[in-house]
Amino acid sequence: MDKIMLVGPVGAGKTTLKQALDGQPLEYSKTQAVEYEGRIIDTPGEFIQHRRFYNSLQNLSTDASIICLVLPANLTGQVYSPTFAMLFSVPVIGVITKIDLSTVEDIEQAEFELKQAGAERIFSISSIEGTGLIELKDFLERGVG
Repeated sequence: MDKIMLVGPVGAGKTTLKQALDGQPLEYSKTQAVEYEGRIIDTPGEFIQHRRFYNSLQNLSTDASIICLVLPANLTGQVYSPTFAMLFSVPVIGVITKIDLSTVEDIEQAEFELKQAGAERIFSISSIEGTGLIELKDFLERGVG
């Protein structure tokens, strides 16, 4: 697996996704600072919610081979601006989380936003139920190529 960087708003499920990908027990914890664990870089949600941290995201991305824009399907309102992925010089994928808590319409809206942001590929997952995790993990294991 290439080194991946998880980016997304507070409460998006980035840390839970990291735990699920690593086969760890799912335990909620608020990420207060950038956490490097194995091949995963977990960023605080505040980095995406406050534009002044975008330079920090760009700098951190130099350590990653792929960026995962994480977006909970049950979140209302826009998180990523169109072409947001252009901030990064590495491939960007989208990961829709919390699909077990969302409607089909919510998931479609999240997919639309991630496409507009520039995600090259989009995965829909539930870390709690395990839905979609094998496909995402297989993709990440194959690497960016």
